[in-house]
Amino acid sequence: MTETLKGLKVAILVEEGFEQVELVEPRKALDAAGAETCIVSPKNAHVRAWNFTEWGDEFPVDVALDHAQPKDFDALLLPGGVLNPDTLRAEAKAVAFAKAFFDDGKPVASICHGPWTIIETGAAHGRRMTSWPSLKTDLKNAGADWVDQAVVVDQNLVTSRKPDDIPAFNPEMLELFSTARGRRDALSRR
Repeated sequence: MTETLKGLKVAILVEEGFEQVELVEPRKALDAAGAETCIVSPKNAHVRAWNFTEWGDEFPVDVALDHAQPKDFDALLLPGGVLNPDTLRAEAKAVAFAKAFFDDGKPVASICHGPWTIIETGAAHGRRMTSWPSLKTDLKNAGADWVDQAVVVDQNLVTSRKPDDIPAFNPEMLELFSTARGRRDALSRR
């Protein structure tokens, strides 16, 4: 695979209980495309995944949320799992971190329950989105146009429903993130 995202820095914002495959598979695709991926978390050392029906692997935290600066990243990935985004959306620093990407027009990719965090940023309003079906009402109440599709791209946001949709999600995420090339440099010149 060509390194179409070489030089791109992607934050992966997670808490305990993210769905393992929703971090691992998109991260593999990003890394293969040349992006530098960093796990950002309110946890300082390690964060533990959920693997469908039981606890999964532990992953090292690259940057503690307390030290993470959105300006240092070009794009954001928000994996799902139920516990992860439910905890993140109640964490003011996590919501502010995610909101900064939307405020700066940077690309964001979210899958499964990940849009719960997007709802808290206020960025769901007016967007066409998909998610795990149980978030349909939450997203509609937040002003989103919820659709039941494998992957949806709306402006600088790509969303997907579930792990089975990752083969459709990853190429759209890579294409969207390729639009971020040079955006960090342009923002830093302001």
